[in-house]
Amino acid sequence: MKKLMLFATLISLLLVSLAGCGASMDGVYEGGDNVQNMAPGAESPMEGGLPAQDADTPTFAENPFFATQEEAVSTFSADVDTASYTYFRKLVNSNYSFRELVEKGSSFRTEEFLNYFKYQANAPQGGELFGVKAAIADCPWNPNTVLMSLTLQAEEAVPEGGNNLVFLIDVSGSMSSSDKLPLLKKAFSYLVAQLSAEDRVSIVTYSGKEEVVLSGCPGNQGEKIMEAINRLAANGSTNGEAGLQEAYRLAEENRIEGGNNRIIMASDGDLNVGISSDEELKSFVEQKREQGTYLSVLGFGIGNYRDSKMETLADNGNGVYYYIDGESEAERIFGSELFSTLYTVANDVKLQITFDPAYIASYRLIGYENRILDKEDFEDDAKDAGEVGAGHQVTVCYELTLTAKAAEADEWMKLAVRYKRPGESESQLNEYGIGKAEVCEPDDEFRFQSAVILTAMVLHNSQYLNDIDLDNVLELLNSLDLSSAPDRSEFRDLVRELGTRVEA
Repeated sequence: MKKLMLFATLISLLLVSLAGCGASMDGVYEGGDNVQNMAPGAESPMEGGLPAQDADTPTFAENPFFATQEEAVSTFSADVDTASYTYFRKLVNSNYSFRELVEKGSSFRTEEFLNYFKYQANAPQGGELFGVKAAIADCPWNPNTVLMSLTLQAEEAVPEGGNNLVFLIDVSGSMSSSDKLPLLKKAFSYLVAQLSAEDRVSIVTYSGKEEVVLSGCPGNQGEKIMEAINRLAANGSTNGEAGLQEAYRLAEENRIEGGNNRIIMASDGDLNVGISSDEELKSFVEQKREQGTYLSVLGFGIGNYRDSKMETLADNGNGVYYYIDGESEAERIFGSELFSTLYTVANDVKLQITFDPAYIASYRLIGYENRILDKEDFEDDAKDAGEVGAGHQVTVCYELTLTAKAAEADEWMKLAVRYKRPGESESQLNEYGIGKAEVCEPDDEFRFQSAVILTAMVLHNSQYLNDIDLDNVLELLNSLDLSSAPDRSEFRDLVRELGTRVEA
């Protein structure tokens, strides 16, 4: 990959006395000046002005650059879903061609690629819910911009109360293949093995009709629970509406006050009876979430898989969306990441960055395209946003164009994080200043994140790639030491394999 240089004069000024990449965001700031009243910055060095969105891809359009003088505030909902990445992995391992994956580009949400991997992070300090780590370095695909990475690390909560879990399982005919219902049964076996007597498990199945298989069974009766799951067989059409109605009813009937009340829906998303459109599903689960029950979603299979429906259900049901592409992923979600999967530590998590136009000429949020909020939504506690589980990380990246004045100032922007503790209706606010102290030479962590972003950009046929392709991404990955990170070396292998399927 050609070497891309950050502005040499600026970096020589910025790197003086910096200890390294990824500074901790210490301190909490309330209030502060309105950056829109600050002095205007120099003109953006970006050639050709601000690029527009691609009108030829109506189902997916990357976030564009915004001129900070015109719009200084970027607001969006947090997202910790990882389904896009494991779906991508499934398709590569199923011998899909590069062209076929590009055609499915709208299913590959960049933030879900980023959030699949864990990064070095700063633990929360001083009673705050999140620790924040920031780094700003060369952008590997544009010599005129820099890349900023932010990682928010949620606290590792100790769970209190029991789990009231309703397994909502699709047993329609479309679930018959080996990578659907049989894999689903294995996935639930990892979860059931970790439940205790204080937990309650209910099982609802749906196909042409819904059926209650178990109601309020103690979690320590694992044999009984798995016997019920293992008896399930796929047959009939998919009436998801009836199943959801019954699952919410059971969740309320077996509610544990102060505990974790959650529906875990498992399906390929092929709803063809009852509610079927994304808007109808959104409206339905928005009404139901008010009873305090989380709805998480596990996706299975390919071919007739309905990613948009699965994401809609989880996002609007206050839950998390995972795609299970194999047994190892099932074990990860219900094993090493069980607490993150089950226990929510923050509701309606919103992020807002206010850029100072004196130092940031333009910016582009990478990913989170369907998580964008209006500026006014940030302070509106009635506005729904993302949920974050215990120990979860939220990683966010921006491409930035600096002004000539950036070297003269310490703070270039302010990050505000707003969230509600579970059970509370009023949000809390933490604010952090970001700027010159976060500038650094890109380390392996930063360069790996860049490779992940570039892969998603290739799949989206991004207008911002500047002639970079999978060979360049692989070159970047090959330059990193991934020997102690199996998930990262696996990602490199996927990129290598996909690169062999690019048509000449």
